[in-house]
Amino acid sequence: MDKIEVYHAGTEIVENPDCSRGRTNLDFGQGFYITDIYDQAYNFAHSKSKERKRPPLINVYLLDKKAFLETANYLIFDKYDEHWLEFIVECRSGGDIWKEYDYIEGGIADDRVIDTVNMYIQGFISRDRALKNLRYLKPNNQICILNQKMLERHLKFTDCLKIK
Repeated sequence: MDKIEVYHAGTEIVENPDCSRGRTNLDFGQGFYITDIYDQAYNFAHSKSKERKRPPLINVYLLDKKAFLETANYLIFDKYDEHWLEFIVECRSGGDIWKEYDYIEGGIADDRVIDTVNMYIQGFISRDRALKNLRYLKPNNQICILNQKMLERHLKFTDCLKIK
C-alpha cells in the first residue's frame, strides 16, 4: 500500500504540522511524530490530556509513504537492537545525528523500555544487559518526519478525532 493512515496524538488540532516545533532530545530528534498504530495514539492522547488538563485528540493524516521514501534520506529500525539503542541514546543525550535524515521510523522508547534505556545511559547496566532486556519486546511504532518540505508534500491532514 502506497498511502497509510497515521495519527498524531495530543490536545490540539494540528492541520499544518511543523517539524521545528518539537524538542530536539526526543527518540529520533526534532521533528513531527506520528504513528500508524491507533491504540498507541489513543493512549498517548490520554496521557497528554491528563498532563495538560485538556481534552484528548487524535489528528488523522494520510501519509504517502512510498513516494516519501523514494526521495527521502531515511532510517527504519525493525527491532530494538544495538543500532536502535545507540541512536536513541545519542538523540536523548542531545546529539544531532538525526539531522541527516528526512524520515526515521522504529520502536518508541515508551514506558516498557525507558527504564532500560535510562539505566544504560547512566551506566548502571551494560549494553549487553540492555539489549537482553529489550530482546523479547515487540516495538511500538513511531515515525518522525524531519523535513518540512517533504512533510507538506506527502502528509495530508484528513480529520481530528475527539476521543473519550
